[in-house]
Amino acid sequence: MNHPDKFGLGLRPTIHDVAHAARVSLATVDRVLNGRNGVRPATRERVLAAVKAVGYERDVAAANLSKRREYRIHFVLPAGPNSFMRGIEDEVASLCGPARQDRVQLSLQTVPPFDAPGLVTALHAIDPKRVDGLAVVATDAPIVREAIDGLVARGLPVVTLVSDVPSSRRGHFVGIDNVTAGRTAAGLLGRFCHDRPGDLAVVAGSGLVRDHVERRLGFEQVIRTEYRQLKVLPSIEGLDEPDLVDELLSDLLAQNPSIVGIYSLGAGTRGVSRALTRAGLARRPWTVVHELTPHARQELRSGVFDAVLHQDIGHEVRSAIRVLRARIDGRPFVPAQERIRIEVFLRDNIP
Repeated sequence: MNHPDKFGLGLRPTIHDVAHAARVSLATVDRVLNGRNGVRPATRERVLAAVKAVGYERDVAAANLSKRREYRIHFVLPAGPNSFMRGIEDEVASLCGPARQDRVQLSLQTVPPFDAPGLVTALHAIDPKRVDGLAVVATDAPIVREAIDGLVARGLPVVTLVSDVPSSRRGHFVGIDNVTAGRTAAGLLGRFCHDRPGDLAVVAGSGLVRDHVERRLGFEQVIRTEYRQLKVLPSIEGLDEPDLVDELLSDLLAQNPSIVGIYSLGAGTRGVSRALTRAGLARRPWTVVHELTPHARQELRSGVFDAVLHQDIGHEVRSAIRVLRARIDGRPFVPAQERIRIEVFLRDNIP
């Protein structure tokens, strides 16, 4: 039973109350609460029963402050020209100073994008004795899952960021609901193209990352059931590289005059806008992309893009830190606070 209001005075139970109820010393209570040796099993059970009886709740933050504990949190992100990932990198860097005030030490490394073996090499090199928590943008591959599971088995809390590996033992996923994001994009393009039956081009980074796969899944579900005048074409995979996206999409637009809409579900949006400009079509395809980067903002204002789906980078990084701190301390977090919203921006509501 919980007793947050001791004697009706609004006072929280203390370790003195636990010691009194268990009929032991404060030192014994301290050893039990901190998992140290030197306490007989029967005495330990009596202390734990007293903790429950008086409703004692340990103030983890105060305990860590008294020990001068620091939280060493490490981020692993894909390298390359992806503006969204570079935005996450900048956000982590900007939080290094403020985080130190909360006894959080942040570090970051990058690995080749869409490279499962390269990511696994980086994960295997992480020493749980030197890192307290890990946030990783992961490729969804069996070897990556095994590497994450291995770190968790060694006692390292892990959260996946932006792109999930749900079959792993990671403690939490920090990111938007990507199936819903794809469904949202489909609803937008379906309405935009209501008077133009035809084909929809899908520009992905890679089918090796779960966020891209889930967005495609949600997108196709809605188009096939609600907008049957439209046909979703096979995805072109530009590896989030603008030049490759430009080349692949330009070829597709030249070969298929029936394209009435484009959904760019990854990065590489500079390549999308270049291909659209180069095509010089009399009637431009409606275009929905992800992430309100400076370039996407400019193209939304100019009318090259019609809608942008966005996720708050700052919220994601701060959420990853909060969740990892909670996992490190063995305490719960507030799921509603860590839910990342999908934001939809049109030209008229750009912040």
